[in-house]
Amino acid sequence: MTHPATPAPTSLDRVNAAEDGELDALLLEICSSPTWAKLVRLARPFRDRVAFHSANANAMAALGAADLHDAMAGHARIGTPKPGDATSEREQAGVQGAQQELLDSLAAANASYEEKFGHVFLICATGRTAETMLAALGERYPNNPDTEREIVRGELGKINDIRIDRLLDEN
Repeated sequence: MTHPATPAPTSLDRVNAAEDGELDALLLEICSSPTWAKLVRLARPFRDRVAFHSANANAMAALGAADLHDAMAGHARIGTPKPGDATSEREQAGVQGAQQELLDSLAAANASYEEKFGHVFLICATGRTAETMLAALGERYPNNPDTEREIVRGELGKINDIRIDRLLDEN
């Protein structure tokens, strides 16, 4: 009599079974806010991918201004992915091959934005070109700090969702 093979643990199973410290390290690779990582960890176990994404959304909604600053600190300036950081390079692939003039414009717009808001311009860059990111920077520059903080919160949530999917798709 043969018994069905026990299915191999999924990435979600490994996330649910991880020790707190191990999971915090994984989560901090997704979002560099320790508060976010703790809130997501405390939402375990995740019954499925949707529950993990829901934990991200709930944690993002709960972050204060200092926590958002912590989360933004883990992101490279748009137009200058962190060298050797595969995540940064993959997420900002849309700037690769852009004309130097466009990259210079993006750098100047970033500097103005950072001077006004006190943090990097944050946008979910996956699938965006340098041109569309520069246009978004121009559209968002007139915002007041409160409006911009909420837009950043939404963009961080999108980035986190992409990174969560990537973690769960690993075998």
